[in-house]
Parts: sequence; C-alpha cells; structure tokens
Amino acid sequence: MSGGTALRQVRAMSWRSVLAIARQPALVVPSLVFPLFFASLGTSSFSRATSLPGFPEVDSFLDFSLAGTIVQGVLFGSTVGATALATDIQTGFFDRLLASPVSRLSVLLGRLAGASAFGAAQAALFTLLLLPFGVTVHAGVGGFAVIVLSGALIGLAFGALMAAMALRTGSAEAVQGAFPLLFIVLFFSSAFFPRQTMSGVYGGIADANPVSYLVEGIRALIVEGFGARAVAEALGIPAAIACGTLWLSIVALRARVRAA
Repeated sequence: MSGGTALRQVRAMSWRSVLAIARQPALVVPSLVFPLFFASLGTSSFSRATSLPGFPEVDSFLDFSLAGTIVQGVLFGSTVGATALATDIQTGFFDRLLASPVSRLSVLLGRLAGASAFGAAQAALFTLLLLPFGVTVHAGVGGFAVIVLSGALIGLAFGALMAAMALRTGSAEAVQGAFPLLFIVLFFSSAFFPRQTMSGVYGGIADANPVSYLVEGIRALIVEGFGARAVAEALGIPAAIACGTLWLSIVALRARVRAA
C-alpha cells in the first residue's frame, strides 16, 4: 500500500472519528461541563488558599486551577473515542473494517486522531471560556498555542491507553469503567493543589506522578509566562506517555486482528 493511500485512509478514519464524537453529546458533554464545574467550585471555595505559605504567586485561584481543568477535561474525554471503538467491536463493524482493503493501522490511528483533535478543542475551549472570568495567560498567544498542542498530545496519550483497553476487552462498559482510574491518577497529582503544600504519602505520590509535572508545565505558561521548561513539561511529558501508550494500543490491535 502506497504512503498516499495510507494517508488518505487515516484522514477518512479520522474524520469519521471526529463526527462520531460530535454525534455523541451524552458522552461529550460531561467531559466539558464537570471540569468547569470543579473549576468554579474550587475557585469559590479556595480563593483564600493563595495566601498559604508555599502557594505559588498567582493572580487568582482560577488562574491556578485552569491547568488542572484542562488536563481533567482531556483525561475524561479520552474515553469517548475508545468507547466508540469498543462499540464498533461489539456491533461487528470493526470486523467488517478488517475484511475491507483498509490498513489495520489506519483504523486505530483514525480513532486516536479524533481523540487528539478533541483534546485540542477542549484545551482551547476551557481557556477561552474562562478568560472573561479573569483568567490571564501570561505566556500570550504563543503560550495559548502550546496549551492547545499539549491538549492534543494528552488526548493522544490517554486516548491510546483507552483504545488499548477497548481492543483488549471489546467492551464499551469496560472502557467507561476505567473512568475512576483516570480520576485517581489526576487526584493524586498537583492538579488541584500545589505540591509545595503537600506532605506525607500524598506528597510522595504527587512527586512521583508524571501528571503533576504535566499540569505544572501548563500552569507555568498561564501564571508565569513563556519559558523553555514550561514548554518542555507541557509537551514533552504527554509525548513521552504517548510513545508508551501507542505501543500498547498497537500490540492490542495486532492481538485483536489475530483473534478475528
């Protein structure tokens, strides 16, 4: 198969994935509404926490919480494409795709491209929606672009992880059941409170959790400005995670194809 043909197939499957996400508001809306709800609740409840010793210097708690809101939304949204993939397996459509002259890899990459596009859209949407409420992105337009790209990489990384689960189990319920695991990963990070104020086991887990450094990279772009370290954390960490999860999803795809 030529490279041009494979690219066209990936593009077609990607467009199908984007349309599938847009046509499932019951799955999409929670990943948009709940992060904004937590951001508003946290801001109203913990606005005075910014004066605690060790708390980073920020204009407001909303500025501090935006990074966590973005990562939370994209993590939750990563289950949408994988759920659709599992549904394709359950309904037999996935087997029909395998029987057609379509590259097996394009089926997976199309889904992941949809997850990546949704992650980028979420990052942009959350930032733009909260700007009128006082959020300031100190890194400017360039920082905003990095945040959107980070959202795309996070969507790709965790979308690939969920896709591997969908391919292994073939169950939409199993994919949706992984939602609490993602919340645990997020909760034991610095998404909702700075690591500088943590201690004990919780602080140790947050220090070892790569999501903490991902969130802090995005947060630095928002509250500090454009910097090499912030860009490296915001883009490099999800890219590194994506390398591992992409491998897992490709292995799961090969196993599913052999079993078909």
